Parts: sequence; C-alpha cells; structure tokens
Amino acid sequence: MTTPSTPSAGPSAAQASATTPPHYSPEEKRHRIFSIMAASSGNLVEWFDFYVYAFSAIYFAAAFFPKGDPTVQLLNTAGVFAAGFLMRPIGGWLFGRIADKYGRKKSMLISVTMMCAGSLVIACLPTYAQIGAWAPFLLLLCRLFQGLSVGGEYGTTATYMSEVALKGQRGFFSSFQYVTLIGGQLLAVLLIVILEAVLSDAELRAWGWRIPFVVGAAAAVVAMLLRRTLHETQSTEAMQNKETGTLGNLFKHHWRAFVTVLGYTAGGSLIFYTFTTYMQKYLVNSVGLPIKTASYVMTVCLFVYMCMQPLFGALSDRIGRRTSMMLFGALGALGTVPILTTLHQASSPVTAGLLILVALAIVSFYTSISGIVKAEMFPPEVRALGVGLAYAVANAIFGGSAEFVALALKNAGHENAFFWYVTVMMVIAFLFSLRLPKQAAYLHHDH
Repeated sequence: MTTPSTPSAGPSAAQASATTPPHYSPEEKRHRIFSIMAASSGNLVEWFDFYVYAFSAIYFAAAFFPKGDPTVQLLNTAGVFAAGFLMRPIGGWLFGRIADKYGRKKSMLISVTMMCAGSLVIACLPTYAQIGAWAPFLLLLCRLFQGLSVGGEYGTTATYMSEVALKGQRGFFSSFQYVTLIGGQLLAVLLIVILEAVLSDAELRAWGWRIPFVVGAAAAVVAMLLRRTLHETQSTEAMQNKETGTLGNLFKHHWRAFVTVLGYTAGGSLIFYTFTTYMQKYLVNSVGLPIKTASYVMTVCLFVYMCMQPLFGALSDRIGRRTSMMLFGALGALGTVPILTTLHQASSPVTAGLLILVALAIVSFYTSISGIVKAEMFPPEVRALGVGLAYAVANAIFGGSAEFVALALKNAGHENAFFWYVTVMMVIAFLFSLRLPKQAAYLHHDH
C-alpha cells in the first residue's frame, strides 16, 4: 500500500448512506444489531473496571502510599494509572494478532476474563499499613495486567463492531463502542456517587473503595456469557494466511496508515482523558469544588457526552470521516486553552459543567468515529492488529500520562503549561487528519 487508506466517506458515499443498503434482510439486521450490543456490553464492563480506579483513587490513595501531601499521593496513583497504559502496546499487539489469526470472538473473550481477574485481585489487596511497600507493588502489577487486557480490548472491539455494522450507517453503529466506553466511565463515577451518599468519608477510605472493584469483577462474568453468543467476522481464508496478524505484514504494506492513525490518536487520547478522568481531580484540586460536587458534575457531563456519540457518528456518515476529524482537530486546538482557563475561574458547578460539555462536544467529533475511522484504514488480515497497536501506543504515551503530566505541572507551579501541551497535540491531530483521503479503501466495500 503506497498511500494511507481513509476512514472518510466522500460526497457520493454520503448520499449512498442516506438509506440502509437493501441487501440486508430484517433478520440479518436484527442479528447484526444484537451482535453490536453483545460486543459493546463487554466493552462497557472492560472500561468500567479500568476507569473505576481513576474515580476511586481519591479514596484509596492513602491506603497504598505513605502518609503525606494529598497531591503527592494522587500523583503516585496517577503514576500507577499511567503505568497500566504502558502495557497497552503489548496488549494491542498480542490481542490484535489473536483477533486476526484466531478470531475476533476468541480475543474478546480472553480480554474480558483478564480484566475480571485484575479487578477481583485489587478488591482484595492489603494496604500499605499492613504489608508496607508490597501494597503499591501489587497494585502496580494488577494495573499492568489490566492494561494488557484493555490494550487488546479496544482494537478487537472496534474491528468487530465496524465489521458487523450496517453499510452506510457504520459511523452511527460503530459509535456505540464509545457509548459503552463512556458508559463504563459513567457507571464508575455513578457508583462512586451512590457510595458517597451511603457511606461516610471515613468508611470509603477504609474499605468502601473496594466495592466498585467487586462489582466490576462480577459484571465481567456476565459480559463473558454474552460474548460467547457472538458470531465470528474474520474469514477462515484470512485466518489461514501466514501473513495474517504479523507485524511484518503491517509495517511492510500498511505503515503509512499506521503512522496516520498514530498521529491523530495521540491528540485524541490526550484530550479525551483530560476532559474525562482528569476532570474530576481538576475540579477538586484546581477549581476548588468539593469532592461530591465534582462527582455530580462529572456524572451529568459523562451522561450527556455518552448520548452525543450516536449523533456525531450519524453526522460522520453524511459529512465524511475526514471532515469530522478536521473539525475535531481545529476546534480542539482553538478551544482548549480558553475552556480550561475559564473553567479554572468557574464560580459554580453549573458553569463548570457547561464548559466541560462544550469541550466534550468537540471531542465527540473524534470519539464517535474512533473505531471506524481506524478500522477503515486496514484490510481484514491486519485490521485488529493495526487498529489496536496504533491506538495502544498513542494511548500509552499521551493518554495514560495525561493525569500524571497535569498533576506534575501543577505541583511544579506551571499548571497552564498543560493547557498548551494539549493544544499543540490537537494541532498535530488536525495535520494528520489532512492526510485522510476522501474515499475509504477498506471496509467501505466489505459485506
């Protein structure tokens, strides 16, 4: 391949997508929609388990690290959170290869099982007061294990959902990956809100923080059962090909597409984590809102953000993936500094929530089509590998480090520098979006 394939649907494709292609029978439509629901349910559980760590960190930080400055303790937990992202490239490669070579279904079953195990162990971990330095070490191991799992989850689920989605409506249907991904975040913060209403602050810090991890492990079992009902989308012919799922094939024939995905995913991951997982801490540490108020604000914002995804996904079916990505990069570059600066001076939760929603609307141009815009760039034999590995590398470097970098700059007295860092990455995302041709070479013509 000499030029990167595209996630965009040009004008002619946009016209074709106005109606559902006629070759789908009602039964097949129902079957494909059920498959999307079953796949995305596992996705929801995976991301709930992963994000519940970030939202409950305020309560368990003191349990795993020595007593001291609360900001330093949060910095330590953010460091462990970032370390989990370092396993994502390995997970993206491992599960991408499994998905391409042995089937999407098998890969998704293994990843959700691993996430279940990681959550269950974290729920049972002893504290720093009980076993000393072993506590943060074991916590780190669990997060590395979960990072490996979720590193493979994204690429395989994005690939599977893109392949089973109805042609002409793939932007809309594949957007449900982020509906459930954000839904995992939402359920995580919602559970924290419920626990805050039921338990005292002391109880949450003593043992209440363990409850979300138990819930996540139990939900993963249900997800495993649902995923067992999925049909396989990877062809037998592709799985038998010796070049299927290999890095050699990916980098020899599709390296341009890989670099393009890497380029815009870096900015997309950074701004996504800035306005989701990091926002709770920013509202507490920088804006000065009480912990419970910050949790309420983020609950509402995440719910609205989740509902935005199908709308922006459907929009991409009409205006094209390339246009959506360019709007994302341009608006993100222009709006990040003003939004974060104004948010820092917000005097009420309502004002803070509205500002965050403006930012999340901009991010939705990317997240709603995140899976399909990548899947359309690779052929079936390296699709899960290409999507998963590029996403995982960008996330490990830029997404997973977002909280750590933000808190470190705040601790050093240069918090505003983080705003400009995000802005620069959005400019880069815009430039890479310009590389996307108007007509997709892959998946767009798949049945």
